[in-house]
Amino acid sequence: MKCKKILAILLVVAMMGMMAACGGASGSSSSVASEAPSSAAESASTKAADSTTTSGDDVTIGLLVYNDKNEFIQKLISGAQEKCDEFGYKLVTYSADKDSAKEITNMEDVISLSPDVILYNPVDSDAAEATIALANAANIPVITVDRVANGGEVISHVASDNVYGGELAGNYMVELLGSEGGQVVEIQGQAGTSAMRERGEGFNNIIAQHSEIQVVVTQIGNWDKAQGIAIMENALQAYPDIKAVFAHNDTMALGAMEAAQAAGKNDIKIIGFDADDDAVIAVKEGTMAATIEQLPTLMGSRGVELANMYLNKETVPEAEAVEVALLKTEK
Repeated sequence: MKCKKILAILLVVAMMGMMAACGGASGSSSSVASEAPSSAAESASTKAADSTTTSGDDVTIGLLVYNDKNEFIQKLISGAQEKCDEFGYKLVTYSADKDSAKEITNMEDVISLSPDVILYNPVDSDAAEATIALANAANIPVITVDRVANGGEVISHVASDNVYGGELAGNYMVELLGSEGGQVVEIQGQAGTSAMRERGEGFNNIIAQHSEIQVVVTQIGNWDKAQGIAIMENALQAYPDIKAVFAHNDTMALGAMEAAQAAGKNDIKIIGFDADDDAVIAVKEGTMAATIEQLPTLMGSRGVELANMYLNKETVPEAEAVEVALLKTEK
């Protein structure tokens, strides 16, 4: 009888131990499930630790652009979106509408989403340093697209070879004007942008070698068609014998073309930059002499590819140049 009592006690103790063990497992599971980052910063830190995941909805790419109303930028966004769709990434896009102050706010907004990588097309190359500093402080990698930043840490830069594009425009203008040369107008982009500086540099590198050509007007048009029209109207009043125009983008070139046509100056040779749809049509029709073709869709796509390389811990080039080419009216 004593043995039976001892056995019964042991069985009860064993059953209580098993129940305690089961209760402990359940409590542990519940505790793990309730653990979550308590802030956006912690969430970003968690993502950084798990950055080997390179597909699916858990990867977010931020895209900050200077102005989404520009056809060139619309194509860049489209290229980025197509590549994100291919990888299964989420793309969030913010436009600064040419305003550096708004760009700061956009960067703060995108950082709050804890993106894995930010693609950044600055309004102003100098002002970009303060914007990039926000991403650097949040440990979010930045890739600049189309325009450089003159400060801050970026992992890569992808853009057209703007200096070469400017040289293509200059060389073709020399060819069009021949030995007689003449007076020409340069309508620049937006002050402080690398695209304006580099396109102007390439163009003037060539024109400076030809004394028969005189740049009589050099004025900032801020990539805007209305300003292109106004600059050309004023230039024609001051210099009625203008022979050619180089505009740093097609939007301003088309504005210059309209002003020239309104003044009855249909023989002025106008060269743009970007190969926007309307400019390509104008070149084919002969109302514009040429445009420098960029590939913004490829640029946006390549930006996402570089982000993907980074997330896969592959070596990312410091800079990549996207090809440009001269599109001219067939004679």
